[in-house]
Amino acid sequence: MNTMNSTVLPRAVPELLPVPAEAHPVVCSIAGVGTAVPESSYSQQEVLDLYQVTDPRIRSVFLNSAIDRRHLTLAAPGPDGRPADESQGALLRKQARQGVVLGAAALDACLADSGHTYADIGYLCCVTSTGMLTPGLTALLITELGLSTEVSRLDVVGMGCNAGLNALNAVTGWSLAHPGRLAVMLCVEVCSAAYVFDGSMRTSVVNGLFGDGAAGVTLVSMPAATAAPGPRVLRFASHIIADSLGAMRYDWDEQSGKYSFFLDRDVPYVVGAAAADVIGRLLRGTGLRRSDIAHWLIHSGGRKVIDSVRVNLGLTRHDVRHTTAVLREYGNVSSGSFLFSLQRLKREGVARPGEYGLLMTMGPGSTIETALIRF
Repeated sequence: MNTMNSTVLPRAVPELLPVPAEAHPVVCSIAGVGTAVPESSYSQQEVLDLYQVTDPRIRSVFLNSAIDRRHLTLAAPGPDGRPADESQGALLRKQARQGVVLGAAALDACLADSGHTYADIGYLCCVTSTGMLTPGLTALLITELGLSTEVSRLDVVGMGCNAGLNALNAVTGWSLAHPGRLAVMLCVEVCSAAYVFDGSMRTSVVNGLFGDGAAGVTLVSMPAATAAPGPRVLRFASHIIADSLGAMRYDWDEQSGKYSFFLDRDVPYVVGAAAADVIGRLLRGTGLRRSDIAHWLIHSGGRKVIDSVRVNLGLTRHDVRHTTAVLREYGNVSSGSFLFSLQRLKREGVARPGEYGLLMTMGPGSTIETALIRF
């Protein structure tokens, strides 16, 4: 039986997991995880060749990104051989079409991993930051897949790369309030539906970093004595770096007539410098130190972001092996990146019962989100 050790986590159960009338507190477990990507993938060199990029500065951004390949949904070639320019309307249609395809595939994968079916779903949360859809992905998926029309749902839109943990916090709360019922969170990011190719350094930084992908988790809450296998979600901590509000933003580009994402070059250093503080608050009162965390699952935000966080937290390259591998193989898949790492850790099979893991995502705000889990 995997129970809390009160000598290690004093008062953690009553503080984090409300104790009902039963003899054992309810705990929330991640029962399954699954991911999905488009079939089409490209090396960085292939993307440069497709778009006929010759500017040495832009080529350097792509080729020095620590990314080997990304899965992208690109337009068919135009008369000049380059992928045709897509209007904002075409990009939104791509978001809806590919979002449903990727979301359904990730949903199937995480349900299969936990041994559940569509009929088991009581709550569905969909996260995306790559296109504004109304109705949202939850409604589109319920209709497309024939899920129960009584499923409770939540769409988290526009929060950025950190949003997966914001949503996991909300989904964990629903799960704890509905023991025995299945909650699902999907992060569905069609990043190629947010691309603007105008030859500027602003858009090139984004175009050379993000990839399309979806990831999902299933959550089930049960009394501790009968809890489902899988890591237990213990607590969350958030931090907004208010003086860098505009460092990461998705806004309207008048010149292109489209929405465009902007990343300030100082983002890695701002995020790295603040990482220790939010983790300190996450661990406060638990009796744990950073050295007690066995598994680190950090958002694959980019080479410089990963390096800055690693240095500021005193982590080894082995600690962030899954984070860097996800970046190398998929690029930054936004809000679902940390779940790609969680899936890799699960398949690796090295996490032992009782060990602690830390989830970290970063995004606009600038925001750092964290969660503590126990295997």
